[in-house]
Amino acid sequence: MSSDRRGGTFVQPQRAGRGLRVAAWVLIPVGLTLLLGAAAGITRTGVLDRERITVAGDAMQPTYRPGRQLTVERVDEAEIRRGDVVLVRVPGRYGGAPVLQRVIGLGGDHVESRDGTRVAVNGEEIDEPYVLRDKFAPAGPRYDVTVPEGLLFLLGDHRADANDSRYFLGERSGSVAASDVRGRVRDEAATSLWPLALGAFGALLTLLGVGLGIGGHLAGRRPRSADAATTGPYRMP
Repeated sequence: MSSDRRGGTFVQPQRAGRGLRVAAWVLIPVGLTLLLGAAAGITRTGVLDRERITVAGDAMQPTYRPGRQLTVERVDEAEIRRGDVVLVRVPGRYGGAPVLQRVIGLGGDHVESRDGTRVAVNGEEIDEPYVLRDKFAPAGPRYDVTVPEGLLFLLGDHRADANDSRYFLGERSGSVAASDVRGRVRDEAATSLWPLALGAFGALLTLLGVGLGIGGHLAGRRPRSADAATTGPYRMP
């Protein structure tokens, strides 16, 4: 303690706010560490490169029914694989609206229909458990094409209701450019928002630590009379 010339006692400035500063020293590094972890998670999972869409139409039944919400992630052309369900916007088709279809053939693949419903790629019939087959519906156009490089041959899972590559065979064998793909449907079980939650918590701790640090700094600069609550700014001799 120290006294002024009027006899008042004061808390030493360097001790005031020490607890606040210690808390700040703990919270700020922890918060920044969490922010770095969140940034790494966002980069790895691509959580910011996703969008939510609502299925419209029956072309992808029974896999995706109308009204269902899906997560679509951006994908490089080189990452597209057979069997992927992609969101495409094809100039000159579907009135410019994006549609969901399944990738059947990649550039260079030979794709052909067999008995109107089965599909063979490069001479081998592929297993399609996701396809809705309606024996009373028309089989749709037959096709026997080689997919040009850089393009994709797409079909809907509900073959009797899908307006897909089969109906545009006169345009580049019905294929669409891989660059027309806006994204790929992501497995819901693999969708995770933990990087965003971790980042929000890290930011909260960092801001709290900064606030406590400022408060501790200001408290340490202003001496406070220990007798102020009972005797005012100074004591009578």
